[in-house]
Amino acid sequence: MSMRNKIGLVVCGLLMLTMGAAAREAKPKEERRTVTMILDHTVLNLEYEFVPAAEAMPEDKFGFAPTNGEFKGVRTFAQQIKHVAAVNYELGAAILEEKPPVSINEENGPASITTKADILKYLKESFEYVHKAIATINEKNAVETVRSPFGEGSVSRMGLAISVAGHGYDHYGQMVEYLRMNGIVPPASRR
Repeated sequence: MSMRNKIGLVVCGLLMLTMGAAAREAKPKEERRTVTMILDHTVLNLEYEFVPAAEAMPEDKFGFAPTNGEFKGVRTFAQQIKHVAAVNYELGAAILEEKPPVSINEENGPASITTKADILKYLKESFEYVHKAIATINEKNAVETVRSPFGEGSVSRMGLAISVAGHGYDHYGQMVEYLRMNGIVPPASRR
Protein backbone atom coordinates (compact mmCIF):
# COMPACT_ATOMS: atom_id res chain seq x y z
CA MET A 1 0.00 0.00 0.00
CA SER A 2 1.39 3.37 -0.95
CA MET A 3 1.93 6.19 1.49
CA ARG A 4 -0.75 8.21 -0.28
CA ASN A 5 -3.32 5.41 0.24
CA LYS A 6 -2.33 5.08 3.92
CA ILE A 7 -2.75 8.81 4.47
CA GLY A 8 -6.08 8.67 2.65
CA LEU A 9 -7.31 5.88 4.93
CA VAL A 10 -6.19 7.76 8.05
CA VAL A 11 -7.92 10.95 6.85
CA CYS A 12 -11.12 9.01 6.05
CA GLY A 13 -11.00 7.37 9.48
CA LEU A 14 -10.53 10.68 11.24
CA LEU A 15 -13.32 12.22 9.19
CA MET A 16 -15.68 9.40 10.15
CA LEU A 17 -14.76 9.73 13.83
CA THR A 18 -15.30 13.50 13.69
CA MET A 19 -18.69 13.08 11.98
CA GLY A 20 -19.72 10.47 14.55
CA ALA A 21 -18.77 12.73 17.44
CA ALA A 22 -20.60 15.66 15.86
CA ALA A 23 -23.71 13.52 15.37
CA ARG A 24 -23.66 12.48 19.04
CA GLU A 25 -23.29 16.08 20.18
CA ALA A 26 -26.12 17.27 17.90
CA LYS A 27 -28.48 14.65 19.29
CA PRO A 28 -30.80 16.35 21.78
CA LYS A 29 -30.74 14.98 25.29
CA GLU A 30 -33.81 12.94 26.12
CA GLU A 31 -36.21 14.87 28.29
CA ARG A 32 -37.35 13.22 31.49
CA ARG A 33 -41.11 12.95 31.23
CA THR A 34 -43.17 13.15 34.38
CA VAL A 35 -46.41 11.31 35.07
CA THR A 36 -48.19 14.64 34.68
CA MET A 37 -46.65 15.23 31.25
CA ILE A 38 -47.48 11.73 30.01
CA LEU A 39 -51.10 11.87 31.18
CA ASP A 40 -51.61 15.38 29.84
CA HIS A 41 -50.10 14.44 26.48
CA THR A 42 -52.52 11.50 26.24
CA VAL A 43 -55.46 13.87 26.68
CA LEU A 44 -53.90 16.38 24.24
CA ASN A 45 -53.77 13.64 21.58
CA LEU A 46 -57.49 13.02 22.05
CA GLU A 47 -58.27 16.73 22.04
CA TYR A 48 -56.32 17.31 18.80
CA GLU A 49 -58.47 14.72 17.02
CA PHE A 50 -61.80 15.12 18.81
CA VAL A 51 -62.26 18.91 18.59
CA PRO A 52 -61.56 19.15 14.83
CA ALA A 53 -63.94 16.24 14.23
CA ALA A 54 -66.63 18.07 16.21
CA GLU A 55 -65.95 21.25 14.25
CA ALA A 56 -66.11 19.42 10.90
CA MET A 57 -69.82 18.58 11.07
CA PRO A 58 -72.07 21.37 9.74
CA GLU A 59 -74.47 22.75 12.32
CA ASP A 60 -77.50 21.52 10.37
CA LYS A 61 -76.15 17.95 10.81
CA PHE A 62 -75.52 18.17 14.57
CA GLY A 63 -78.84 16.38 15.12
CA PHE A 64 -77.75 13.45 12.92
CA ALA A 65 -77.91 9.92 14.25
CA PRO A 66 -77.85 6.79 12.07
CA THR A 67 -81.18 5.10 11.43
CA ASN A 68 -80.36 2.19 9.10
CA GLY A 69 -79.60 -0.93 11.10
CA GLU A 70 -79.52 -1.34 14.87
CA PHE A 71 -79.25 2.32 15.85
CA LYS A 72 -82.44 2.88 17.81
CA GLY A 73 -81.80 5.25 20.70
CA VAL A 74 -78.19 6.16 19.87
CA ARG A 75 -76.91 9.62 20.61
CA THR A 76 -76.93 12.30 17.93
CA PHE A 77 -73.65 13.87 16.84
CA ALA A 78 -74.25 16.82 19.20
CA GLN A 79 -75.16 14.49 22.06
CA GLN A 80 -71.91 12.55 21.54
CA ILE A 81 -69.94 15.79 21.95
CA LYS A 82 -71.89 16.98 24.98
CA HIS A 83 -71.58 13.55 26.61
CA VAL A 84 -67.79 13.48 26.22
CA ALA A 85 -67.53 17.03 27.55
CA ALA A 86 -69.76 16.21 30.54
CA VAL A 87 -67.66 13.14 31.37
CA ASN A 88 -64.47 15.22 31.02
CA TYR A 89 -65.89 17.53 33.70
CA GLU A 90 -66.96 14.57 35.82
CA LEU A 91 -63.54 12.89 35.67
CA GLY A 92 -61.68 16.17 36.21
CA ALA A 93 -63.80 16.97 39.25
CA ALA A 94 -63.14 13.51 40.71
CA ILE A 95 -59.38 14.00 40.26
CA LEU A 96 -59.64 17.38 42.02
CA GLU A 97 -62.04 15.97 44.62
CA GLU A 98 -64.65 18.63 43.97
CA LYS A 99 -68.02 18.97 42.30
CA PRO A 100 -68.05 19.64 38.54
CA PRO A 101 -67.97 23.41 37.98
CA VAL A 102 -70.80 23.23 35.43
CA SER A 103 -73.89 21.16 34.85
CA ILE A 104 -73.18 17.69 33.51
CA ASN A 105 -76.86 16.61 33.53
CA GLU A 106 -76.24 12.93 34.21
CA GLU A 107 -73.38 12.87 31.68
CA ASN A 108 -75.53 14.38 28.92
CA GLY A 109 -74.42 17.99 29.26
CA PRO A 110 -76.79 20.89 29.82
CA ALA A 111 -80.05 20.64 27.87
CA SER A 112 -79.89 24.41 27.30
CA ILE A 113 -76.77 24.08 25.13
CA THR A 114 -78.07 23.46 21.61
CA THR A 115 -76.11 25.52 19.06
CA LYS A 116 -72.91 24.29 17.47
CA ALA A 117 -71.00 27.27 18.87
CA ASP A 118 -72.22 26.65 22.42
CA ILE A 119 -71.60 22.90 22.22
CA LEU A 120 -68.04 23.48 20.96
CA LYS A 121 -67.44 26.04 23.72
CA TYR A 122 -68.66 23.52 26.34
CA LEU A 123 -66.36 20.88 24.82
CA LYS A 124 -63.26 23.09 24.68
CA GLU A 125 -63.80 24.33 28.22
CA SER A 126 -64.15 20.72 29.41
CA PHE A 127 -60.71 19.97 28.00
CA GLU A 128 -59.28 23.05 29.74
CA TYR A 129 -60.77 21.82 33.01
CA VAL A 130 -59.50 18.27 32.64
CA HIS A 131 -56.00 19.58 31.79
CA LYS A 132 -56.17 21.64 35.00
CA ALA A 133 -57.08 18.50 36.94
CA ILE A 134 -54.35 16.40 35.36
CA ALA A 135 -51.79 19.10 36.21
CA THR A 136 -52.35 18.20 39.89
CA ILE A 137 -51.31 14.57 39.38
CA ASN A 138 -47.73 13.73 40.22
CA GLU A 139 -45.54 10.75 41.05
CA LYS A 140 -46.60 10.91 44.72
CA ASN A 141 -50.39 11.04 44.30
CA ALA A 142 -50.92 9.26 40.95
CA VAL A 143 -51.93 5.95 42.51
CA GLU A 144 -53.63 7.41 45.59
CA THR A 145 -57.33 6.79 45.46
CA VAL A 146 -60.19 9.26 45.35
CA ARG A 147 -63.92 8.71 45.42
CA SER A 148 -65.20 7.18 42.20
CA PRO A 149 -67.53 9.45 40.24
CA PHE A 150 -69.40 6.33 39.07
CA GLY A 151 -70.87 5.12 42.35
CA GLU A 152 -69.40 3.32 45.31
CA GLY A 153 -65.71 2.73 45.72
CA SER A 154 -62.51 4.52 44.93
CA VAL A 155 -60.17 4.82 41.96
CA SER A 156 -56.71 6.20 41.39
CA ARG A 157 -56.17 9.64 39.94
CA MET A 158 -54.07 8.07 37.21
CA GLY A 159 -56.91 5.69 36.34
CA LEU A 160 -59.32 8.61 36.04
CA ALA A 161 -56.89 10.53 33.82
CA ILE A 162 -56.42 7.51 31.55
CA SER A 163 -60.20 7.12 31.38
CA VAL A 164 -60.50 10.58 29.81
CA ALA A 165 -58.70 9.39 26.68
CA GLY A 166 -60.25 5.91 26.63
CA HIS A 167 -63.77 7.25 26.92
CA GLY A 168 -63.18 10.09 24.48
CA TYR A 169 -61.71 7.84 21.80
CA ASP A 170 -64.69 5.49 22.08
CA HIS A 171 -67.01 8.33 21.14
CA TYR A 172 -64.55 9.80 18.65
CA GLY A 173 -64.82 6.53 16.69
CA GLN A 174 -68.59 6.90 16.60
CA MET A 175 -68.30 10.51 15.48
CA VAL A 176 -65.97 9.51 12.65
CA GLU A 177 -68.66 7.13 11.40
CA TYR A 178 -71.29 9.87 11.64
CA LEU A 179 -69.07 12.24 9.65
CA ARG A 180 -68.44 9.64 6.94
CA MET A 181 -72.16 8.80 6.74
CA ASN A 182 -72.63 12.47 5.88
CA GLY A 183 -69.91 12.50 3.22
CA ILE A 184 -67.36 14.29 5.42
CA VAL A 185 -63.79 13.01 5.65
CA PRO A 186 -62.67 13.40 9.29
CA PRO A 187 -59.88 15.99 9.67
CA ALA A 188 -57.42 13.41 11.04
CA SER A 189 -57.85 11.38 7.83
CA ARG A 190 -57.05 14.38 5.62
CA ARG A 191 -53.45 14.64 6.78
